[in-house]
Amino acid sequence: MVKVKIWGSLVEATGFEYVNVEGTNFIELLENLQLKYPGLRPQIQRGVSLAIDGKIYKESWFTPIRKDSEVVLMPFMIGG
Repeated sequence: MVKVKIWGSLVEATGFEYVNVEGTNFIELLENLQLKYPGLRPQIQRGVSLAIDGKIYKESWFTPIRKDSEVVLMPFMIGG
């Protein structure tokens, strides 16, 4: 299982700041988050960003995630 920090307004959808979920890559993690926390589904479908070990990814579906990775789920990050 991967420990995921739920950031910002997404906490309302899970009720937790940290959750544990299975996933070996970006898309698998998102699919399992939606199954375990259906309240996240609308935001995930709109778009989310995932920080893995300090690097932010958007739609990098097959980016690998290790069980010891630091993972943060956040609303889609726009701008620069």
